[in-house]
Amino acid sequence: MKRFGALEDGREVHAITLGESGGLLAEVLTYGGILRRLVVPVRGMERDVVLTLPDLDAYVRDATFQGVIVGRVANRIAGAQFEIDGRAYRVTANEGANHLHGGRLGFGKKLWRVVDLESPSRLVLGLLSPDGDEGYPGNLEVTAEFVVTGSALTVKFEATCDRATPVAMIYHPYFHLGGEQQLRIAAGSYLPVRDAALIPTGEKASVGGTPFDFRRPRGVNAAQLASSSHQQLQLASGYDHCFVLDSKRLFDAEVDSPTAGIRLRVLSDQPALQFYGGQHLEAGRTGLCLEPGAPPNAVNDPELGSVVLRPGTTYRARIEYRFGD
Repeated sequence: MKRFGALEDGREVHAITLGESGGLLAEVLTYGGILRRLVVPVRGMERDVVLTLPDLDAYVRDATFQGVIVGRVANRIAGAQFEIDGRAYRVTANEGANHLHGGRLGFGKKLWRVVDLESPSRLVLGLLSPDGDEGYPGNLEVTAEFVVTGSALTVKFEATCDRATPVAMIYHPYFHLGGEQQLRIAAGSYLPVRDAALIPTGEKASVGGTPFDFRRPRGVNAAQLASSSHQQLQLASGYDHCFVLDSKRLFDAEVDSPTAGIRLRVLSDQPALQFYGGQHLEAGRTGLCLEPGAPPNAVNDPELGSVVLRPGTTYRARIEYRFGD
């Protein structure tokens, strides 16, 4: 653990490196739980496979959620409002009229505390999100566990509350393995969006015969350019859509770079995966976000499954990033 900088109020931020020399290494910041580096040994070299920013100030100013823990609710909430048990709540509208990725100061803009760092390969961070945080009801206690084992990084989220509140967290690293990347997603359907605000229509559409069919490996950049006339891709200026994951699957998504000699598999216990192509990153920066979690706006659409956590129950989510050649 080393000092990474200090926030304006003087609180120190630390960078914690997990893993063993010569193996997979993950560097996690206590600010936002940010995955700042993920280093993969390949062909006798070390390859950093996530986008990174140079210093703490850059992460504080960042508006693209680079590497952060996202919560309380990831993705979009239409109209920045929802109801629980007949009571209406308004949360921060930080993307037009909608709520995105937990608000202006979501979990990725919080300083987390170190709960456990007894092993060089395991870290547990903790956070209290107080009642009224970004408009959400109830106090929420959250932990994020990071474990490096062999060639895999596993991230586990847990949360408990003292009042019913929506919870749907994700992790938001941008991956770039190098070379021409081939993508697979284990999903036979996706959720079309209404318009450029990217709220799902409520329809579940087949990926067959569309540029959303990643059931077999496809070159991501080539697929996006070749299909730019598709209305859904025009609305999002590329890929920023939710895929409904197959219930029986070996993995959620796979990214393969034959030229770099790296293959990444993303596995989770979540029902859906948001694929964002990184088209709104600043010029010269490219990266893919593969975000297992709940579908967008699920808190307002019962057909997509409940994301409401209640007192006496525990929210759990698990994501694994596994590398191979």
